Amino acid sequence: MRRPKPVIFGLYGWSPEYGFRYIHPANRRSFELLEPVGKLFEKISEDEEGEWVTIRYDEQQFLVRPELFKEIYHKPKFSFGDSVEEVTPQPGQYRHFGHVSDVFWNESTDTATYQIVERKRKLPRIFTAAELRAD
Repeated sequence: MRRPKPVIFGLYGWSPEYGFRYIHPANRRSFELLEPVGKLFEKISEDEEGEWVTIRYDEQQFLVRPELFKEIYHKPKFSFGDSVEEVTPQPGQYRHFGHVSDVFWNESTDTATYQIVERKRKLPRIFTAAELRAD
């Protein structure tokens, strides 16, 4: 039985100033709207020619050139879709429960922060890994 490939996490530091040659034409508008700088992606696959890689952010997949993909080696505690709950709610507030929808990466500290969706609503608060636990 083949083992599944380990998930490769990385950053894709593209901005419109780089031009659109790094983004597949079918993905240009949605990738630009995502504003990818500082967001953590999962690398899904590469084409055989090494011309394009498929990366995923939440439920969206994008074809991009591999030159700008920068692998990170500290696996984040949580990833897209993980069910989580807040460890210690603010005084007088209910504990938040939800699913990870956004993963942000701070390159200077090599740490991830998370945004969650609770009852189909994205919470404005950004959580650290220490503030969440698997639900």
